[in-house]
Amino acid sequence: MLALTRDRRNVLVLATCQMLFGTGRSLIVSTAPLIAYAIATEKALATLPHALVIVGTAALALPAALLMRRVGRRFGFVCGGIVGAIAGMVCVYAVLGGHFWWFCLGTFLFGSSAGFAQHYRFAVADVAAADFRSTAISLVLAGGVVSGFAGPELAKFSKDLFVSTQFLGAYVFLIVMMAASAIVVMFVDIPPLTAREAAETPRPIGEIVRQPVFIVSVLAATIGQGVMNLLMTATPLAMQHAHHAFNDTAFVIEWHIVAMFAPGFYTGRLIRRWGEIRIILAGLLLLALCVPIALAGKTVFLFWSSMALLGIGWNFTFTAGTSMLNQAHTPAERAKTQGAVNFIIYGVAAVSALSAGPLLHFFSWEAVNVAALPMIAVALLVTLYYAYRQRTAPR
Repeated sequence: MLALTRDRRNVLVLATCQMLFGTGRSLIVSTAPLIAYAIATEKALATLPHALVIVGTAALALPAALLMRRVGRRFGFVCGGIVGAIAGMVCVYAVLGGHFWWFCLGTFLFGSSAGFAQHYRFAVADVAAADFRSTAISLVLAGGVVSGFAGPELAKFSKDLFVSTQFLGAYVFLIVMMAASAIVVMFVDIPPLTAREAAETPRPIGEIVRQPVFIVSVLAATIGQGVMNLLMTATPLAMQHAHHAFNDTAFVIEWHIVAMFAPGFYTGRLIRRWGEIRIILAGLLLLALCVPIALAGKTVFLFWSSMALLGIGWNFTFTAGTSMLNQAHTPAERAKTQGAVNFIIYGVAAVSALSAGPLLHFFSWEAVNVAALPMIAVALLVTLYYAYRQRTAPR
C-alpha cells in the first residue's frame, strides 16, 4: 500500500513537472521559428534555434543520467529546472536586442534542461510496481495535455504583451515555469539503488545495446521522436508560407501537442492488453498516415489533421518503446542505459530538426514530409521481423 501511495505521488509530481516543462517547450515550438525568421540574416537558419533545443537535449542526455545516478533524481531535476530558467533569461535578452546567436544559445540551454526533464518517464518507471509501470509512464507523459493548450495560448496572449517587442512575454513566462518546475520536483520520492542492486556488476553498454529487445524499443522511440521533430519543426514556417495567421498556427500546434499527450490516459492500459509490439506498430502506421494527409494540401484543416495523427503516433511509439526498454537492463545498468537511450533518441531528433529548415527552404513542405517515409519504413520492417522471431522462437 505504501509503495502504491508513493507511486501515485510520484506520478502527480512528475506529471506536473511534465506539464510545466511541456508548456515551455510548446512556447518555443510556436514562436522560435517565427522569431528566428524575423531576426536571422540567413532565412534558411530559421529553424536552427528550435533544432538546438534537440541538440541540447542530446548533449546532456548521458551527463544528466550519470549525475542523477551520483546525486539522485531529485537534485538532478532541480538542476534541470534552474538551467531552464537561465535559458529563459538568455532568450529574453536575445529577443529584446534581436540577437540571433544569443537566441540560439538560449534555446540550446533550454534543450540542456530538457536533458534532465526527459528522465521524468524513466524516474517514475524506476520504482513503480510492475503492473503499474506502463500506466505510470503514460500518465506522466499525459501531464503534457495541459501544456498542449497552455503553451500556444500563452504564445497568443503574450505575442503583443510588450508592445515594443513581439513574443517577449513568452520567454518571461518561460522563466517562471522552469523555476516552478524546480520547486515542484522537490516533492518527488525516488529512492536510490539498494545495496544489493548497487553491488551488481553491470554489463558493458555494447552488450546491452546489442539485445534485440533494446534495438526494437529504442528504434520505435527514436523514429517516433525523429519524425515528429522533422514535421513539427517545419510546420509553423510552412503555415506562414501558406499565408495562414499566427492564431491558426498556434491552433494547429496546440492540438498537435494535445494529441501527443492526451492518449497517455489510456496508452498504458492498451499496452497491458495488447503488448508493446502491437502498440508500436499502430503508432508507426499513424506516423505513416499523417504524410499523405499533409501532401493533400495546405489548408488549416489538413495541417491540423496531419499534426494530430503525428502526435498520437508519437505517443504510441514513444510510450510503448519506453515501457519495453525495462526488459533490456537491470537496476544497476539503469543510468548508463537510459542516458545512452536518450542520447540516441535526441541525437537522431536533432538531425531531423536541423534538416527541417533547409528541406523547407531549398525544396518544399512536400519534401519535408516525404523525407519521413524511409525512417518509418525501417522501423516497421525491424519491428515486424522482431515480432515474427518472437512468435516462431521455441518456448
